[in-house]
Amino acid sequence: MKKTAWIFFVIGILYASYLLLLLSLPYLEMRRGIDFLKTKQFIYHIKHWRYSFYIHVFTSILIITSGLFQFSKTILSSYPKIHRISGFIYLTVTLLISGPAALVMSFYANGGYPAQTSFVILSILWIGSTFLAYHYVRKKDYERHGKWMVRSYALTLSAVSLRLYSYLFDVFHLRMDPTDLYILLSWLSWTLNLVAAEIFIRRGLVKRLLANR
Repeated sequence: MKKTAWIFFVIGILYASYLLLLLSLPYLEMRRGIDFLKTKQFIYHIKHWRYSFYIHVFTSILIITSGLFQFSKTILSSYPKIHRISGFIYLTVTLLISGPAALVMSFYANGGYPAQTSFVILSILWIGSTFLAYHYVRKKDYERHGKWMVRSYALTLSAVSLRLYSYLFDVFHLRMDPTDLYILLSWLSWTLNLVAAEIFIRRGLVKRLLANR
């Protein structure tokens, strides 16, 4: 990734993380009638869903920011310890905490079976790609590790793209039935990200990142 493009990418992700932080802060009150939870009144009493929701909300920013450090050539070559520590945080939190929580939540997603199916697939792919990234780094196969990290992080960013696409629909006044819109967004949020990840990989950008390793 060219330096200018990388800088804009980092700024964009950091700004998105800041917005997610602002959206997450109200949930510290642990009250059932806050923002998104207003649509979940009929399942808020289900403990495993409620715990999964708060876990996922409060770990999302940590995962997004720690994952971002994995794609800096400067950090990888000059500060490998930062790369390893942030990678450990990303893999551990995704595989053991936030990924399982996301999978639990996906079975209760708004939009019925179409949206639930989308989020179940997303969660399984997210956990699976992250596990393969872990598997290959353990085998010191850094190129495959890098490719699976790109896929994993693309799925991580579905939390950002979901909100971005929703915002764009509002900006361009694209009117749809709210349920149909949410179903559409649930699929667009991660499928387009995976397409972008595959383009990134096939253009050899992972190899370039590892070139001086």
